[in-house]
Amino acid sequence: MNALLCPITAVWNSSIGKKLLVALTGLALVLFLAGHLIGNLLIYLGAEAFDEYAKALHEALRGGGVWIARIGLLVCLVIHVAATISLTRANRAASPKYQHEAVIQATKSSRIMIWSGLTILAFVIFHLLHFTVRVDSELAEIAKASPHKMVIVGFSNGLVVLFYLIAMTLLCSHLSHGVASMFQTLGFRSRKAAPLIAFLSKGYTLVIWLGFCSIPIAIYFFHFGC
Repeated sequence: MNALLCPITAVWNSSIGKKLLVALTGLALVLFLAGHLIGNLLIYLGAEAFDEYAKALHEALRGGGVWIARIGLLVCLVIHVAATISLTRANRAASPKYQHEAVIQATKSSRIMIWSGLTILAFVIFHLLHFTVRVDSELAEIAKASPHKMVIVGFSNGLVVLFYLIAMTLLCSHLSHGVASMFQTLGFRSRKAAPLIAFLSKGYTLVIWLGFCSIPIAIYFFHFGC
């Protein structure tokens, strides 16, 4: 056990190790968001397409695949947020000169990354309880017949839609800084590549924001699928 914990402790106690953890877990979450958005957008193709997609997810590895993915992603998110908080606290404990320079160079997105990260973590937990665990008995019953209908009913609540839109906006604010930083930490950023990485980061962020926000807006304000 000690032999296993020593490398993990060494990585966590190292600033470079924590930055690498943030980058790798961030990469996993970025790839997940892209795949999740593609699946969610199937709702625009109608109930049959979306329900078939949901069925395929839940039948993967005899029902265990989706839970392996959920637990793995939740672990990645917790590590990502915890490592980010730890790095930020370490930076604040540095010399006043370093703090002054860091504040000048920081973007608005990077300054609120801790708070946006914690809000996103809270949202993910709420989202899992809402659409996955289905603590709402009404949604649980509807989901048995049609996951498509469950999403429609779930986004018929204005407060849920508002929280979802706020969380997605904070997520994309986080991504606008985090995706570029991830490339830099993993060693893919250079002077020549910097403009392309900045373009890809902003483009990816915009697509994620528009895609995820369009669904609750279409359902709540334009009664899509109702």
